[in-house]
This record gives sequence, structure tokens and C-alpha cells, in this order.
Amino acid sequence: MPTPSTPAEKKITLAALGEFGLISSVTAGRTQPASTLLGPGDDAAVVAAPDGRVVACTDVLVEGVHFRFDWSSPEQVGRKAAAANLADVAAMGAVPTALLVGLACPADTDVPVLQAITDGLWAEAAAAGAGVVGGDVAASSQLVLSVTALGSLEGRPPVTRGGARPGDVVAVAGRLGWAAAGWAVLARGFRSPVAVVGAHRVPEPPYAAGPQAARAGATSMIDVSDGLLADLGHVAGASGVVIDVRSSVFSVAGRLADVGQALGVDPVHWILTGGEDHALVATFPSGAPEGWTVIGSVSAGEPAVLVDGRPYEGGPAGWEHFSP
Repeated sequence: MPTPSTPAEKKITLAALGEFGLISSVTAGRTQPASTLLGPGDDAAVVAAPDGRVVACTDVLVEGVHFRFDWSSPEQVGRKAAAANLADVAAMGAVPTALLVGLACPADTDVPVLQAITDGLWAEAAAAGAGVVGGDVAASSQLVLSVTALGSLEGRPPVTRGGARPGDVVAVAGRLGWAAAGWAVLARGFRSPVAVVGAHRVPEPPYAAGPQAARAGATSMIDVSDGLLADLGHVAGASGVVIDVRSSVFSVAGRLADVGQALGVDPVHWILTGGEDHALVATFPSGAPEGWTVIGSVSAGEPAVLVDGRPYEGGPAGWEHFSP
């Protein structure tokens, strides 16, 4: 994939600046949250963990697989990389506190590109109340970002995938189907509608909804990274239950309806199977808290995810990296 570059007279590459020069340029003057006790600049960072536990997760984003520079700006790539991890922390019912970033790229990568990626990482971390506390840089034939997110449970037990019980309701917070519709638009060579394309470039996870769900007694939770049905399949399998989603409860936004009509796709398919919106879906023993929408129910039986009482027949349930 093409990599954005600056005009030749202004071009500064990583080889010219060096690893430590890059680190200095992307960390100088940054503001950290109170949870960062020691930030970048030493052998390791120190992050507060008041209740003695740390939630931790990692995602790897590879150029040409997870992002393309002809589709997204470097800053958008950074925001997306951060959001994918911060949403996982929120899905455990935790509050994000810190990011660690591993960057591998060719030596001739333009420094302004890397600075813009880190600007995006810092901006998204700040939006979730977290800091970027450290990382590493290495040489590679292509650009790869590895982001580790940390979070605090604030004294609560983690909300896992394995706690859903028969009789629970299933509810979602955040938008669904927008990122998949944006990908479909970009894949066909278009760049609008801007709102739909923007959803693919920069997801908007409802970070605060994770801790809110935990406080409301959520029995299980997961973020929608691969597709609603696919990710609910992880919950059904871990919990040993049947989850039935009601398609009639989904309200299709006008923009999604327009894109679906233009591309010949039922937008409900994007809502049910599209990933990368990083909405949160959870189960609750009674009604869902404010801001959550009930979309289904949990019952006893062999683990399965159904749509309107039947297996979904509209295609794959979501994204699978190693499927043929």
C-alpha cells in the first residue's frame, strides 16, 4: 500500500532521525493522566493500580490488512489502533489507564507520518482518560503497530464473556454496521458519505458504557470487533447458553440505508455481521441501563446465536482472519 510522504525538500526519514530521536519527538510535551506515575523515558513505565489488579490486552495492526494509507490518514490509523484496545478494556468493565505502543516500520518511513500516527494514539488515549506511557521501535519491511492497553477495575470484579445466564437480556451500547458500510464504500473506490467512511477510519467506542454496565450488574460483556453475531458467539460458547437477537429492534440510520440501497446490500447485514465499530454488547439480569438498547435474550441450550429464533443465513457471522 502507498505510504503518505512529505514533499522531497522537507522529507525526514526514520533512518535520518533515529529511534531515540523519534521517541523524543513524539513524547515531548505530552500530558499524562494521574494514573501515570512514571511515563516514557525510563526502562519501564509505572502505572497506578489502586486495587492491585490490572486489566491488560493487546492488538496488532498490519498495514494492508487492518489499515491502508490511501484510505486513512496516519492520525486516523493511530486513533483506530488505540480505540481497538481501549474498547477491550472497557468491555471488561474497566476504566482505561494506559497504552504501550510497539512500532515496526521501514527505515525510509517519513517521520511526519510516524508523528501523525502517534498524535492519533495520544488523542484517542486522552479521549478515554488514558496515557501513552511507553513502547518500542523496530525495523520492518512493512508498518506494524502493536498496542497494549491497561485498565483499572476500580474494585469491581471483571465482566467476562462467560457469565451470561438464561433469562438475561442482551443489550448494546454504541453504533453497529457503520464501519462495515464505510469499508464497503471505500472498497468500491468512493470516499463518501463522509460520516459512513469516517466510521471505518475512526471508530467511536462508548468507553464509559463498560464501567457503567459493570456497575449495573452486567453478567457478561464483549466489544464488537469482528461482528455482532460472531462476537456474541464467543459469549454463547463461554457461557454455555443460547442467544437470540431480534432483528426488528434495529433502527437503520438514513445514511446506512442510502449506502445499502446504492450498493445493493441490506444494511441490517452490516449491523449483524460488520466489525470494527467497537460497540459494547452485554447481558443483564433485568433491563439494561440508560443508553443501552435491548436487542435480544438469553436462554438455556446448546451454545448458539440465533436471529429471530433461527440460525443466520445471510452469510458469515463476522470477520475471521484465517478463514479461506
